[in-house]
Amino acid sequence: MTVGSLLAMSTFDVPAPDLTKLIAAWDEWERGEETPGKVLSKLKTAGLHTVLQQLADTGWTPSQG
Repeated sequence: MTVGSLLAMSTFDVPAPDLTKLIAAWDEWERGEETPGKVLSKLKTAGLHTVLQQLADTGWTPSQG
C-alpha cells in the first residue's frame, strides 16, 4: 500500500453544520443538563465554528433586540 492510498483512505469530509444540534446543545447547557466540556464537544461536532465563520465572512452583526 502506498502513502497516497493510505491518505486517500483516511480523508474525512466534514459534515455541514447542523443548526438543530447546535440549538439542542445550547438548550441542554442552559437547563444545566450537561457539563461544559460535553456542551463544547457537541457544539464543535455540530459545526459551530463554521456557522460563526460564515456569519463573520458575510458581515452579519447581531440585532439589538
